[in-house]
Amino acid sequence: MYSAEQAVVVMLGSGTPIPDSRSSGPAVAVVVHGKAFLFDAGAGVARRAEEASERHRLPALSAPNLTRLFLTHLHFDHTLGYPDVILTPWITGRREPLEVFGPKGTAAMTGKLKEAYGEDIAVRSQGLEHLDALGLRVNVHEISEGPAYRDASISVRAIPVSHGSWPQAFGFAIDAAGRRIILSGDTAPCPAIIAACQGCDVLVHEVYSAARLAHLAPSVQEYHSSFHTSTRELAAIAAQSKPKLLVLYQQLYFGPREGVDLEKEVRHGYSGRVVSSRGSRHVLGDRST
Repeated sequence: MYSAEQAVVVMLGSGTPIPDSRSSGPAVAVVVHGKAFLFDAGAGVARRAEEASERHRLPALSAPNLTRLFLTHLHFDHTLGYPDVILTPWITGRREPLEVFGPKGTAAMTGKLKEAYGEDIAVRSQGLEHLDALGLRVNVHEISEGPAYRDASISVRAIPVSHGSWPQAFGFAIDAAGRRIILSGDTAPCPAIIAACQGCDVLVHEVYSAARLAHLAPSVQEYHSSFHTSTRELAAIAAQSKPKLLVLYQQLYFGPREGVDLEKEVRHGYSGRVVSSRGSRHVLGDRST
């Protein structure tokens, strides 16, 4: 059981575009003062949030309470669960608009998704279910570098990151209940992430296996080095930014998990605390976690 005064980080999914039966799509939640703040919406996000709500007694993660979503960028693996966050809480009782913060293009995507589900929405709102239109409303805030959101519980700052040819991709610096949490999003090594952390409580960072990549084709190596961060590079990032806890997510193995130990690869160049996220079963509570 977690105190409402804590800022709890919940790893709802740490997967990649490659299907993996043991990992849902990328999604992280920060729960503080009885409110849930979602960061990215990978496949399965609403069900993983509901599982975490029940398993860890965090009612803020129950579907009707999902009202705040931040998107790092619009790659499909980060947004496949976006219609899930729009629709599932609506049919289970959300009674306020969903507030969404994301890069340019988020508003257009939102409009197209609601259009795609237009017949379903019409039947549910105009038919025998009589669902409340307010819970379906989505207020989109297209953000840029700098402060993205603030209330009495939390402040969120958008950090531009380098994700290959994407014109806009963000990490987030999150301050809540005396904790600083840095979420990298998808990124190649980025000095802005290092600068934002500097002794932060938790650094949640994407990673791929440097050992496995070395055996792949040059074109594959070029792509991943432009879009993502290797275990070797992440070790250097952590050594410079000194998080109290480094969490590996969006873990890319380039093949079966067996035979690859990403934590061990990172520890070759970094002596601090490292954990590998494991979907909704990994919750980071107080500073002793």
